[in-house]
Amino acid sequence: MGDGVRGLKKLVLVLDFGGTKLAAAAVELRSRTFRARASVPSPPTKSAESDREIVLRLAEEVLGGERPAAVGASFGGPVRREEGTVLLSHHVPDWEGFPLAEWLRERFGAPAVVENDANAAALGEWRYGSGQGTRHFFYVTVSTGIGGGIVIDGELYHGADGLAGEIGHIMVDPDGPSCTCGRRGCLEALASGPAIARRARELLTSCPRPGEGKVLRELVGEDLERISAREVAAAARRGDPLAAEVLREAGEALGFGLAQVITLLNPERISLGGGVIKAGNPLLAPVREAMRRHAFPGSRVEVAVAELGDEAPLWGAAALAEALL
Repeated sequence: MGDGVRGLKKLVLVLDFGGTKLAAAAVELRSRTFRARASVPSPPTKSAESDREIVLRLAEEVLGGERPAAVGASFGGPVRREEGTVLLSHHVPDWEGFPLAEWLRERFGAPAVVENDANAAALGEWRYGSGQGTRHFFYVTVSTGIGGGIVIDGELYHGADGLAGEIGHIMVDPDGPSCTCGRRGCLEALASGPAIARRARELLTSCPRPGEGKVLRELVGEDLERISAREVAAAARRGDPLAAEVLREAGEALGFGLAQVITLLNPERISLGGGVIKAGNPLLAPVREAMRRHAFPGSRVEVAVAELGDEAPLWGAAALAEALL
């Protein structure tokens, strides 16, 4: 049997169309390690077409001339899973209605499946990471946006329209800041990375008390547009009171949103992932406190930090692709 046939039978291509980065990996069936992986930051001028071109180059790099047996893709926005069609991207224009699964099948000559990134990450964490051993599992990613995924008895729960788990668009404050979805006061508008950066800039420009914001200003050289959630977290760890207050506000909002999930779904474990969670205890302590305060009493939910990091969506896509074979 030739090398091409062996590769066709055992190699899966997995892709991640994220809001801030694009990634591809090749993995052999039932393997727990990637054979090859490549990623790049999203270009400054984002478009659906440029995303697709970049991902094709990354796929060519990780495949090394082999053909995949199946393709799994994680997408940063809601998708219609049955059709493999993108419904919307909140961060990259011109994706609406694009038949991504069909496009992948045509490009690679293999069956393809597309899943929302939070759902893919939830499945990846359930199967390979912090959700192992559970029957009722909820995963939330806090990054450029906020999304969630529900796994019940090993199966993703999608809801009637494929929109289940969208915790980022639970309304926390009806009079709050505008959200990318067009409404106001969603959790994503209060606790995502961009929301944390925006809140820090607001406080820095509204006459903070003496000493507040000093560390944060030093980190960005007084250029407030350089502030991101990463700088806010770094300043909080160095004792900056203003940065700590920003993370406390975001953590309380996130804890309130998770309390609604606990009350409605009663998961046995919640896993927190995404770049913002790396802020650590200045964010996580108010998250846990707000959860306890607002959730329906009696739940025995565990709260864990996700184990797979940025690779969770890729591992979820791998699990979905393997199911096609």
